[in-house]
Amino acid sequence: MASATVTRKLREEATCPICLELMTEPVSIDCGHSYCRVCIVGLTENQSSETSPGTFPCPQCRNPFKIDSLRPNKHLQNIIETIQETERERFCEKHGEKLHLFCEDDGQLICWRCERSPEHKGHVTAIFEDICQGYREKLQKTVTKLKDTEVKYMQLKLDTTQNIRSWEEKIRRERERIHSEFMNLHTFLNHEEEFYMCRLEKVKEQKLSRLQDNVAHLENKLQEIKNCILELDQKCQSSAQSLLQDIKDILNRNSDVNMEIPEDVSLEIHTVCNVPDLYFSVKKMLKCYQVTVTLDPDTAHLGLRLSDNHRKVSYCESSKKSKTVGGFTVLPCVLGREPFVSGRHYFEVDVREGIKWGVGVCLENVPRDTQEPQSGFWVIRLRKDKSCLALTSPPTPFLLRDQPQVVGIILDCDAGLVSFYNATTGSHLYTFPKASFSHALRPYFEVYPFSSLSLTSLN
Repeated sequence: MASATVTRKLREEATCPICLELMTEPVSIDCGHSYCRVCIVGLTENQSSETSPGTFPCPQCRNPFKIDSLRPNKHLQNIIETIQETERERFCEKHGEKLHLFCEDDGQLICWRCERSPEHKGHVTAIFEDICQGYREKLQKTVTKLKDTEVKYMQLKLDTTQNIRSWEEKIRRERERIHSEFMNLHTFLNHEEEFYMCRLEKVKEQKLSRLQDNVAHLENKLQEIKNCILELDQKCQSSAQSLLQDIKDILNRNSDVNMEIPEDVSLEIHTVCNVPDLYFSVKKMLKCYQVTVTLDPDTAHLGLRLSDNHRKVSYCESSKKSKTVGGFTVLPCVLGREPFVSGRHYFEVDVREGIKWGVGVCLENVPRDTQEPQSGFWVIRLRKDKSCLALTSPPTPFLLRDQPQVVGIILDCDAGLVSFYNATTGSHLYTFPKASFSHALRPYFEVYPFSSLSLTSLN
């Protein structure tokens, strides 16, 4: 305990009064006080001389000293080094003895006197140098384990970062899809938007008029109340005779003031517009352009079989049909019989029995032995892996939120647009870039093994 006290007193003597830390490069000034060289020099740089040039007051006793009189205090430097070495050795705060033992039970360093005290009686103790290596190895094992955990966390962080990028990309694609869908539906929804806005404006004006009438009524009533209050205040301040003059009539007139509550105006908005519900209006609008389509057997590939009413096509390798001049020879395709030259035309294809298929329109004079987009094909294709492609050049993949059961195709010959919709939900699937059609167009159907396509009837 005595050693710890001595060390503490020495530390107090070796502490710089300016920075309050053990002195670094201690120097003494004329009055005998000592400071860190950096501290005392820095102090003089921030103040002016009080008497002669180069002379400054001591921070403790205010006696003057010259900056060029600073001299190293080697004795104090030695004391500081001894203090630092002693502190590194560490002493028992309770007994002042060196901490050379380790108590396994309490997990702390103790001195020989602590070992003999009642609080450590019966505990397992050892000289710390003897057991230090064992604990060092345990620490190293723990470090190794933590490093393994660190690597796992870093990998998790990388994976999570990749997930963030993937998620952001997914959101970006979904945002583009939603934007594209609404852009394509804008023409149909514009009228509905104007209609609902007009209705909302009328409701707004009606409610505002009633509310403003209520405000005017309330202002009139407030003015009446203020006049009554003023009359009564003046009556109270008048003489006794004036106060009692007509007092009962005044009291009767002002005591029975009834609140006249204006008519309550509901602030609920009853003009509700649910944009998703308008998709079903789009379906109705599309059907305004629906046409009847039948299949042309003269264009059918030999592997295809048509129903008797020419409204359904299936893949059948054992077909005994003879080859026709206008038939497709490579891809299992067939065209609709009806050509489209101008205006808007909409037709629907039931694809529920299709594992792999393609639908759309093409120029009626396209080559029968190839399918190059530049030859005049505007077709989307479902592949076996359920992914969808638009047959552009190069092909354009696009996402399907729901697997369509019926695909609606609308052809606007005048605008040069071909768009595809999920006919069940009315949601947009894909629209080809604007084109200029050089010849008449015909519906196009592509059917593969284990698949069939059907044309829906007009509702």
